[in-house]
Amino acid sequence: MDLIGAPLNLRPRYNVAPSQDVAVVRAAPDGRSLAMLRWGLIPAWARDAAIGHKLINARSETAAQKPSFRSAFRHRRCLVPADGFYEWRRSGGTRQPWLFGLRDDAPMVFAGLWERWTVPEGAALTGSLAERSPGDAVETCTILTTAANGTVAPVHGRMPVILPPDAWDAWLTGGEVPLDPCPADAMTAWPVSTHVNRPANDDPRCIEPVSLL
Repeated sequence: MDLIGAPLNLRPRYNVAPSQDVAVVRAAPDGRSLAMLRWGLIPAWARDAAIGHKLINARSETAAQKPSFRSAFRHRRCLVPADGFYEWRRSGGTRQPWLFGLRDDAPMVFAGLWERWTVPEGAALTGSLAERSPGDAVETCTILTTAANGTVAPVHGRMPVILPPDAWDAWLTGGEVPLDPCPADAMTAWPVSTHVNRPANDDPRCIEPVSLL
């Protein structure tokens, strides 16, 4: 993927959690640019940043109509690259994490939306936003989801929208793009350790295959 602008010094990530920054690709006047955005969309009209915790994903079937997403769906789309994603399957009293990737080991590119929120006067900010001040701009994003394909469905009913390369430009420029599940036979999956359940654990152990619990 060709990008313009100054390169970002990205380090390998194995466990990205909501409210953390993720790398996204956005349309620019003369190409595509890479930026780091906070995961969990805060609509421009929001008074409380906490809404972002509820908006880490957007259902592709309704995002164009939902007040939280419709403006971004029309005007502020992005691509979210990743090597894979986690989902959890409940079995008895335990939740077994699974890692999903593409069978050819190619990177995935999720369909995303982004938004720019201006911190209002009197906003209660916590965590990584605690040092922000009224008037500061905070850029956030969300990932679109669709119905799970046959590989993901035994673990979870939803999955990210994975865009093929020939849909990237159309998505970024507001075109009509099918937001269907990725073909099941293009994907692979394996159980991983509950080590990944703790966001502070961000190391290769998170992606190592394990025996089922």
